[in-house]
Amino acid sequence: MKSRCAMKQLLLLFAALSALNGCTTTPINEVELASELAQGRRSRVAIITDQAIEADSYDELISDKELQELTHINVHAFNGAALVTGEAPTEALRTKIIGIIRLVDNVKLVHNKIAIAYPSDLHSRASDAELADNIRAALDKIRTLQGFNPAMVKAYVENGMVYLMGKVHRNEGTVAINLIRYQPHVKQIVTVFEYLD
Repeated sequence: MKSRCAMKQLLLLFAALSALNGCTTTPINEVELASELAQGRRSRVAIITDQAIEADSYDELISDKELQELTHINVHAFNGAALVTGEAPTEALRTKIIGIIRLVDNVKLVHNKIAIAYPSDLHSRASDAELADNIRAALDKIRTLQGFNPAMVKAYVENGMVYLMGKVHRNEGTVAINLIRYQPHVKQIVTVFEYLD
């Protein structure tokens, strides 16, 4: 009992100190950072900037009560390009979301892939998460491309639609697309790759 009470006090103290600081920092995903730096295709600054774009986008979106209640949105960034997926029930809400993302610091380009629909249910999102895991596992098995690292391909799934981002050579992109095409439950593949050749 005492340890639980001490833990609560420690958390409250930390929250109070954070509030006094007056500014927030985006936590760095060190695992993603190390994996991408090992590829040598993006700088540390570019990776951290993309992580900040994603965090700042979510902060902006959840601060809007209407968007929080009526939409389901995901934002993924790669070299300043923001891929925005999910569902919004009206064109006006979709336009509002894209307008917010365009104003986020360091966003150079927005790929608007928001469907005009009511937010997906938990079953659909669980299926998407399972498909994304299967795609990552399949990418891990690529052995035909010398020097290929599966972390080069970012695969995101929304309602069975697979979105691919990354900085790849055309042959790497083609192999990844062909591999993913044969995964069960893939409705469509949309690529927003940056090609090196």
